[in-house]
Amino acid sequence: MNGNTVHLLIKWVVHSLLAWGICIGGIANAQTFPAKPIRIVIGFPAGGPLDLHARLLADKLQAVLGQPVLIDYKAGAGGTVGAQDVMKSAPDGHTIMLANTGVLVINPALYGRLPYGTLKDFVPIARTAMQPLALLVNPQLPVRNLKEFTDYVASRPGQINYGSAGNGGISHLVPEMFKSASGLYMVHIPYRGSAPAFTDLMGGQVQFMAESIPQAANYHKQGKVRALAVTSRERSPALPDVPTVQETGFKNFVVVGFYGFMAPMGTPKEVVEVLSNAFKTVLSQPDINKRMIDQGADPAFLGSEDFKRFLADELPRWAEVVKKSGARVD
Repeated sequence: MNGNTVHLLIKWVVHSLLAWGICIGGIANAQTFPAKPIRIVIGFPAGGPLDLHARLLADKLQAVLGQPVLIDYKAGAGGTVGAQDVMKSAPDGHTIMLANTGVLVINPALYGRLPYGTLKDFVPIARTAMQPLALLVNPQLPVRNLKEFTDYVASRPGQINYGSAGNGGISHLVPEMFKSASGLYMVHIPYRGSAPAFTDLMGGQVQFMAESIPQAANYHKQGKVRALAVTSRERSPALPDVPTVQETGFKNFVVVGFYGFMAPMGTPKEVVEVLSNAFKTVLSQPDINKRMIDQGADPAFLGSEDFKRFLADELPRWAEVVKKSGARVD
């Protein structure tokens, strides 16, 4: 056996041992995970839609994983503070992030110096829900449907205001998308959160708004706002009598937000798989599905790889929407 052959043989043995070690390490990770409580970081204050979603899943997730599940609020900069906290955490699966459309696919286009990259600094675990929005008007407006509203606005260019929860968020961008689809001109009034925007919509200071179904359905049923359409492909169970935007004549108008869980980049694939399967188990439970729908979100599980592909498709789509809106945060 010559020297070259010996060298190649040694190289093959070393590579084989390394691969075997990685394989064994992965199996060990999966078998010992989780070894301590799971921390779910949310980049927004307690009491909002993401918090409700996290609380809904946490108890069931705890039962599946056999460890306590804690919710940690790191609010600020449109979810960026929470994202940074998770990005810098140990990549062992014990700290994960619950994020929404804004954090994962809008912020990368909105912020000039965003400190994270969605698919550069995080590993997708699972998409857990899709959340359509409702197009709402002040109930004193003399319109009963979206067609009447578009006619009303068209005859009053620049006189109709729409409110949002802030510049660059989904409640800002969806009306911008509707303006583009309809050719209407409305004036954007940004607020610091959806609560003050709703207050002014109900008071008539703004006449139009796009907001997630839970709050929208609640106020609509109380007669405080009027829902004209929902942005999903099919009608919402929370607003069964309200048509989709597509039904009203805007054939390709489908805009749905989403919720999903992410882990720091470098988290072992086997650990991600354990977490992903745990969410799949939780979301397969009928009571969780019902309660999620009651909250205005549609159960929509995607595993890690499928969620990664979904995000890769959504990032350029929302980048184009942000560009057209002119929104920018530096």
